Amino acid sequence: MKNAAHIFVKEFKGYFISPIAYIVISLFLILSGWFFFSTFFLFNQAELRSFFSLLPVMFSFVIPAVTMRLFSEEFNTGSFELLSTMPVSSAEIIIGKFLAAFSFVVLMLIPTLSYGIFISFMGDLDIGPWIGGYAGAMLIGAAFSAIGLFASSLTRNQIIAFIVGMTICIVTTLVDKMLFFLPEAALSVFQFLGADFHFQNISRGILDSRDVLYFLSVCFVMLYLTHLVIQEKK
Repeated sequence: MKNAAHIFVKEFKGYFISPIAYIVISLFLILSGWFFFSTFFLFNQAELRSFFSLLPVMFSFVIPAVTMRLFSEEFNTGSFELLSTMPVSSAEIIIGKFLAAFSFVVLMLIPTLSYGIFISFMGDLDIGPWIGGYAGAMLIGAAFSAIGLFASSLTRNQIIAFIVGMTICIVTTLVDKMLFFLPEAALSVFQFLGADFHFQNISRGILDSRDVLYFLSVCFVMLYLTHLVIQEKK
């Protein structure tokens, strides 16, 4: 795993060389802050429900923007061929890049902890949903990072990687809300496939192993598909 650690450090530092990281973090904090404070003062309730209810949709756009360059840029510049000649396995490359993207998402979430601190001064903050919300945010952030990494492995064009990743994330988020015309039995299946369904369960402070297993399964499947694509390109 030493090689994976080197790739992780390289990719994580790489985020802050270009202005994209600062733009993505700034846009995320502006949008999340706007949605949170506009509804907070409207309903005057000491809770983070409005922030967490919109987080999966915001992540569907933000995280593919974070992951789109991870493989696409290497394919486009030809550096992937050089990387392929080095004594490093596909699994180590994928794990290193995935951890870099996931760490960036966690870093992006840290400033939003101030929302909870702000609310605690305004009223009694329920700690359970607060902790559950951030646990769910990290799980869905990991799942969407894996989806974005898979999308990036498919093409050398970063824009196409972003569109593919965003489409998969938004469909995964909204799949249980757009199929109201299906029979009730089918709805329960699509509801289980929806990332937002599992995220909202955790963000209410309810830790169910099925919700955790869902996100870990998405990570595993997407990283395994990425491995197959990279093996094919080698």
